[in-house]
Amino acid sequence: MLTPKPIVDKLNEQIANEFHAAHNYMAMACRFDALGLKVLSEWFFRQGEEERDHGKRILRYLLDVGADVHLNAISEPTGNLSDPVSIVQSALNQEEQVTKQIHDLVAMAEEHKDFATRSFLAWFVDEQVEEVATMTELLQMLKLAGDHHLLQVEARVARMMETPQAKP
Repeated sequence: MLTPKPIVDKLNEQIANEFHAAHNYMAMACRFDALGLKVLSEWFFRQGEEERDHGKRILRYLLDVGADVHLNAISEPTGNLSDPVSIVQSALNQEEQVTKQIHDLVAMAEEHKDFATRSFLAWFVDEQVEEVATMTELLQMLKLAGDHHLLQVEARVARMMETPQAKP
């Protein structure tokens, strides 16, 4: 199978985007830990692992179609880590950016009539709906809780982490 070079290049770029998202989530997890919010810290560490798995999924696809894999550099974590609401807002912004990146990849695959890549990317389209919804829900919870009820958010997230595939 011959995947067009522009798509291979964009998929390689997306691997770095996913690893950068993982890197950001690790920084967010560390900040939550420093704030004493251990459950949110663990939840964000798990989010980081999930993003790294997304990058590996794309990498594996490129290998499966016989394309060259190029691991691009990732930059330092970005986003506002000043307080819980800002952290989650940064995470939501990141998920919205990744969603745009995935949609751009789908459009490129359709433009090049690369139906195998289009099919492969369908999972990511669905995954991004879940990711944005989850971050939106977590942001709403934190805003409603305010600074005085963060431990209630911690308790709710802890319960959700006990259930596989659960959102906060």
